[in-house]
Amino acid sequence: MNTSVNIAGVTLKNPVTVASGTFGSGMEYGEFVDLSLLGAVTTKGVANIPWPGNPTPRIAETYGGMINAIGLQNPGIDTFCERDIPFLKTKDTKIIVNVCGKSEQDYIDVVERLASEPVDLLEINVSCPNVKEGGIAFGQDPKALFSITEKIKKVAKQPVIMKLSPNVTDITVMARAAVDAGADALSLINTLTGMKIDIERRCFAVANKTGGMSGPAVKPVAVRMVYQVANAVKVPIIGMGGIMTAEDAIEFIMAGATAVSVGTANFHNPYATLEVVKGIEEFMTKHGIEDISEIRGCVK
Repeated sequence: MNTSVNIAGVTLKNPVTVASGTFGSGMEYGEFVDLSLLGAVTTKGVANIPWPGNPTPRIAETYGGMINAIGLQNPGIDTFCERDIPFLKTKDTKIIVNVCGKSEQDYIDVVERLASEPVDLLEINVSCPNVKEGGIAFGQDPKALFSITEKIKKVAKQPVIMKLSPNVTDITVMARAAVDAGADALSLINTLTGMKIDIERRCFAVANKTGGMSGPAVKPVAVRMVYQVANAVKVPIIGMGGIMTAEDAIEFIMAGATAVSVGTANFHNPYATLEVVKGIEEFMTKHGIEDISEIRGCVK
């Protein structure tokens, strides 16, 4: 039975990774999860300088999920390279580094710094607000997405995965813009913009007013978008959005995803990723599937 998948020339032993921001850089979950059993570990967003993140409260539970407005708090690329990469290199898994920034130059600084580091893939978070363009996310304007993808590809030494925002009218327009600019792969979806109000305190549940909604409630939207993108472009897709079980993951693969990311599930079940890996193997055994590619994009 072959569960391995190929993302832009990088072979993952199985199609399961973690969604950026839900797993740290693996250290926090190391006592629960043997990271070597995962296809890859996707790190928390890394910027060129340390980011303090948003004011608290920054997380609120919602029906079928959660809203977060962490604000991509991170220690910056220097600490990441000195502390997190050496830790991850002790594990038999691939390393996907999520990169964030507030201007094109911010992203390029991080990508250039990572060029000489032993990491396998770069996932570019284009849901960050472009401060020089009035705060609209890079991933909400196809021209901005094309521009940043093209510039990152010119300096990147590792394959580039563009992580698409679902907060757009037509996800395929964004997917095509990224691929036309040279993206090696895509990941989707990032969180949906949401809001929660505390009616007793008569205030917003998170200090930022809005936040990113994730969890099972977004899965049908995510599966639909992965299906649309898989039928619009010819690059590998990492599908994510509300995956709690192997059944959820298999839905994404049947919709056309090459790999999947488990995110919010990690917060209430630190073993979720391993259960998804095992469940995919059990499904393949039960149905006599020799190679996971047999079910990729099998629904048309």
